[in-house]
Amino acid sequence: MNVAWIAGLPLIAVAALLARAVARRGRTGLTILAGIGAVLMAGAVVLLVAALTARSAGAATGPAAVAAAKMAASAAPSAAGSNSAALLGAAIAVAASTIGAGIAVAYAGAAAMAAMSERPELFGRAMVIVGLAEGIAIYGLIIGIILIGKA
Repeated sequence: MNVAWIAGLPLIAVAALLARAVARRGRTGLTILAGIGAVLMAGAVVLLVAALTARSAGAATGPAAVAAAKMAASAAPSAAGSNSAALLGAAIAVAASTIGAGIAVAYAGAAAMAAMSERPELFGRAMVIVGLAEGIAIYGLIIGIILIGKA
């Protein structure tokens, strides 16, 4: 079992804590958040490369195993390609839906805050609209999980 992706979990946790700590620092906080985003992106690229180039954990190196691997490769030449394509599709689905949800929440949240400043009784309706925008990211995550399950 390939557990290279587990290495990224502490990085994500630290980045989330740092982002929360610097969220209210104005322009300096925005610069720090951009740096955190760059570090997360670099870590994601490293994990993607590790996942795409990793060998299976139970792979043997003897002559019989090499011959069996050659037979398996000739029998199903597109298996490795479809696996990496499914993983890449899952990554694109999650990334694109998350970015889209972020943009949607930014606009919907700003409009909701403006409406609530004039009429505070609109809080419930405004939060429903913002929640619908956040649902876009959940749909992308579900598609990513389905694609990883097919890989």
